[in-house]
Amino acid sequence: MNVARRGGAGGSVRFTLNGEEAAAGEGATVGQLVDRVVRDRSRVAVERNREIVPRARYDSTAVEEGDVIEVVTLVGGG
Repeated sequence: MNVARRGGAGGSVRFTLNGEEAAAGEGATVGQLVDRVVRDRSRVAVERNREIVPRARYDSTAVEEGDVIEVVTLVGGG
């Protein structure tokens, strides 16, 4: 799955990712998007249209036209 700035060819869905316009192929999932953005799924939280996406549903949640997706990396420290 390619994540690109808006303006991609037909057969793609356009959405907002972390405040930036993006596009992906039709049928793309949140899981595919997360894998393109980060290396370790266990250290991220994903919000789709202001609702948390449970990690167990990343691969079954489709990215749809107009979605607003935030992928946040969890950082430990003290």
